[in-house]
Amino acid sequence: MDRIGVATTGGVLPAAQMVETAREFADRMAARRSIRHFAPDPVPMEVIEEAVRAASTAPSGANLQPWRFVVITDPERKRRLREAAEAEEREFYQRRASAQWLEAIAPMGTDWRKPFLEVAPVVIVVFEVHQGPRTPKPYYVKESVGIAVGLLITALHQAGLATLTHTPSPMRFLNTVCERPAEERPYVVMPVGFPAPDAWVPDLERKPLREVLVRR
Repeated sequence: MDRIGVATTGGVLPAAQMVETAREFADRMAARRSIRHFAPDPVPMEVIEEAVRAASTAPSGANLQPWRFVVITDPERKRRLREAAEAEEREFYQRRASAQWLEAIAPMGTDWRKPFLEVAPVVIVVFEVHQGPRTPKPYYVKESVGIAVGLLITALHQAGLATLTHTPSPMRFLNTVCERPAEERPYVVMPVGFPAPDAWVPDLERKPLREVLVRR
């Protein structure tokens, strides 16, 4: 077996530069917001491909990389996706959602209507890949795919694109819309594009560092 040595970055940069690099990245990510109002303008497909390539570098259980990224740009398929998602969301908002959950998401201003699934120029549907006729048994699937999605969100934001994580429930209709086999299970739907000129986001505050960082 060939062994590839990977040099660490520790000690390569001066400490002050390391801190500044980390701070600049944190500041840039602090400006990220989930967008629900997209412009229909096309985005460079190479940007999407490179963002998916970045997501695919995520660590995964046994390095089995149990993810699939389905990139949808076809208007008819996006229409079908929206119709199916709205059918599930309508049922959720009207019958299945608890009063507590509806109260929690009220500041977001969301309801069962999901026009962004059709307006955004690109929709990425992320699937977990489980054991099947052509795939081995994976390990830590949700953890692995979750890390990959985090990298995808980061890469898209770094490239100047907006996105949103949408999780209609249940999501099995996505296998039909995306023509994916049963061993692939939907994880999240991500519309991607530029924010609409009149896009707005709720005035939400993130928890300060002192509340999320514990030193021991």
